[in-house]
Amino acid sequence: MAGPKVSTMPNTKADSDGGIVTAAILVIGDEILSGRTKDKNIGYIAEYLTNIGIDLKEVRVVADEEADIIAALNALRARYTYVFTTGGIGPTHDDITADTVAKAFGVSIDYHPQAVALMKARVAETGGVMNEARMRMTRVPAGAELVLNTVSAAPGFWIGNVIVMAGVPHIMQVMLDFVAPKLKTGAKMLSDSVRADCREGDIGTELGEIAKKHPDVIIGSYPFMDERGGNTNVVVRSRDAQKLAAAKSAVEAMLKRVRAELAAGQA
Repeated sequence: MAGPKVSTMPNTKADSDGGIVTAAILVIGDEILSGRTKDKNIGYIAEYLTNIGIDLKEVRVVADEEADIIAALNALRARYTYVFTTGGIGPTHDDITADTVAKAFGVSIDYHPQAVALMKARVAETGGVMNEARMRMTRVPAGAELVLNTVSAAPGFWIGNVIVMAGVPHIMQVMLDFVAPKLKTGAKMLSDSVRADCREGDIGTELGEIAKKHPDVIIGSYPFMDERGGNTNVVVRSRDAQKLAAAKSAVEAMLKRVRAELAAGQA
């Protein structure tokens, strides 16, 4: 079930032309789908990537099923610049992510000498036993590089454009910090927000018209409740500061007009 052949080595070359760099997240684990564990990683990774100039385009959640993980991983890695996986690299029998990623890339998996050394040092420091379960966390697909974990030592790894990280949030976060300097990044998405002080239904048509006139700007409306009752935040996003400013000005002018019309209708 090996997927398309790609280089198994990370690409750390900086994106010199300021192009768009994309990513997906593959969340792995029955505990997420059952609701026993509430995912805390998606929002963190999304914000982190946005801040460094990488567009998160898709998130998938799959069970601890080999065929499902391979299918999702191969689909995502063929489509996006990077795929970040979380979960399934622990010491138990249902932690099958490392084996499954190796199968997806069509490579072998074995104990990684550096990973073994790191775990042995950690066990010696904490007074534990280097048993079979801990050794399981040192198995890495051939050709992958380690993603270091300064919290508990058990590493993730990076193969091709796939970055495999722990599901435990504070461990995932240090792994993300480790790989971030090596990632290609593109032009950052800029954003600004305008409080509408009217309902989303009052401005839906008008926002659509503004969006047509500003095709390089993403315009979204997000309703919320406040002391007025129903209200809306309008968010404009673009990689071009001037285009962003122009669209924001158009939104503000439209909101001023709509609020005046609503006030006149209530008089």
